[in-house]
Amino acid sequence: MEIERKYLVAKLPDQLETYPCRLLEQGYLNTNPVVRIRRDNEKYELTYKSAGLMSRQEYNLPLDRESYHHLLGKIDGRLIKKKRYVIPLSSGLTAELDIFEGDLAPLMLVEVEFQTEDDADSFTAPGWFGEDVTFSGKYHNSYLSRL
Repeated sequence: MEIERKYLVAKLPDQLETYPCRLLEQGYLNTNPVVRIRRDNEKYELTYKSAGLMSRQEYNLPLDRESYHHLLGKIDGRLIKKKRYVIPLSSGLTAELDIFEGDLAPLMLVEVEFQTEDDADSFTAPGWFGEDVTFSGKYHNSYLSRL
């Protein structure tokens, strides 16, 4: 089960360049249900996500580079490219800040994953987080891939 809150970014956190950064690209073979392929630096995977906004089932299967590139030609919509910064929060949680590239720039989203829905509901976002868009499907990457 994936439980996460998603926010727009009001301003970038200080010293962003000091945090680990990964390059991601992902495409969607299907958006309902979500079937996604992703390259995360040099790690490749196929993901299934059920319907939902804050909580959804998620299953990840490893892919090799060749399989990823084979499936890449079968995606429906745009290939999403973004930089992901992993930023520790004072509450012991981790923020994943996505800075989108290409025609989705200058979009920036930040996600925080939780163990329980109660934890997610009681979360207080840091000041650099912007509007909470958790319950807006238009900020799911699967939706953004179709714009």
